[in-house]
Amino acid sequence: MFRFIRLHIRAMDCSYNDALRHRERRRVFNVPELKRLAALSIRQKEEDVVGFEKLAEGGFNRSFLVTMRDDFRFVARIPYPATQPKSLVIASEVATMDFLRSHGIPVPKVYGYSASADNPAETECIFMELIQGQNLGDIWFDLSERQRAKLIAKLSNKVIVPSALSTNEGRFCIGPDTSLGLWYGRRLNLPVERGPYQDCLAVLTAGAKKEIAYLSNFGRPLQPFQRLRRETYNYQPQSHLDYIATLKQYLQIAPSLIPHGNPALHRQPYGIPIFNRTISSTVLPLFLQCAIPNSLQNYGDDVSESLQEPTLPSNFYELELEEQYQQAELFRKRQLHYLYVKMTSEINPEHYDALAYDFSTLRRRLFHYASGPWEGDNATLKSNLITWSRKWADVDGGNTSPCPLVYSDAESNECLRLARAQAEADEQLEICQDLIGVGNEGWVPMDQYEGAKARAITLKKDALDAAETAEERARIEENWIFDDFCEDDYV
Repeated sequence: MFRFIRLHIRAMDCSYNDALRHRERRRVFNVPELKRLAALSIRQKEEDVVGFEKLAEGGFNRSFLVTMRDDFRFVARIPYPATQPKSLVIASEVATMDFLRSHGIPVPKVYGYSASADNPAETECIFMELIQGQNLGDIWFDLSERQRAKLIAKLSNKVIVPSALSTNEGRFCIGPDTSLGLWYGRRLNLPVERGPYQDCLAVLTAGAKKEIAYLSNFGRPLQPFQRLRRETYNYQPQSHLDYIATLKQYLQIAPSLIPHGNPALHRQPYGIPIFNRTISSTVLPLFLQCAIPNSLQNYGDDVSESLQEPTLPSNFYELELEEQYQQAELFRKRQLHYLYVKMTSEINPEHYDALAYDFSTLRRRLFHYASGPWEGDNATLKSNLITWSRKWADVDGGNTSPCPLVYSDAESNECLRLARAQAEADEQLEICQDLIGVGNEGWVPMDQYEGAKARAITLKKDALDAAETAEERARIEENWIFDDFCEDDYV
């Protein structure tokens, strides 16, 4: 047995809760047996393995590069302990890749897998093809505008995947939903509905019902997990009971989120839309599935949301270098958003119709927020429900029935104020992360860790020095965004 994590597995560090993040990822497994199983997956022997080294660490899995005596190379991948539900996640990913390959989509070929840790390697694992290529992000700025447009066109193009049941009777089936929010932390063992879903309403309500069950069993008042948001609430814990009430309000309007004005957006499709992520594949109705990929979308920007063709400022070359950089980055974000929507309208009109359908983004936001784990935020979902109630008369060409949700002006205004304040806090967090040089959850490459830690210390000192009262200084000290804190109540 090898305790591998503290050797060359550790390529990343975290600027806060570092010990917790690595404990979540620390996996003890039998390395010789994993190598033996890897060799067996391609019908070779353990002694033919001449190289076994870490390839990458993703959000949910650790990957190893396996090299054979004949120079053939492939990937062995194991999930972190925190990745749940492991057996369903592994089986879902393998089935999805197999399904897509059977329809000519060039995803990695799976040589073998185990959806259980009950094997000689003592870990779940997947052995798959090594895909060669370049990271698009590494070369994006070296591409011409025409080359970028060509790539966006490829991403926008619809891949028609026939129904599994029509061509592979008995080989594939739709199983439980493995979306992380349905299984996160103590939610794992809750006896709640997780699919396969029979209709759109079941999809829309499963996540909210799961969270009501979780909060009813384990909930307690919490301050927002995102610590810069806490000042918005005067550092007071927010009631989980209030959030349960908001989730029940969501359940009241959930049927209205189904786009009855266009049945094609929620009918049982001939082509199954597959949302392929690192660890799961979720089959959803098109009105929930459609979206601009996160790496391409630029929502919140007036130019992007109006679908204007972006341009650089006319005085771009007269600007200071720092401002040129900012404008170039803004142009890049707007261009990605614009090109994706433009190409989608030309190449994939069905997807474009779903994107352009009335309140499409708001419908997906409500579904997303209601389905996710509660982190002490009582404003985001409610503010979107308020917006939906105000749009009620225009939903699906005109709603004749009264909206079941009624908010006073005072209640609406206060909730919307809190939501705006939270958005500003989130922007401040992004600025601080950029200053320190860290990503989500504080992750930073190991060779940059000491520098990032030093910058975090300096930033905290500057914030404390700028405090005008002893109380303000104490609040900063207690809630500093790059200090360790207890996360137990949030899982």
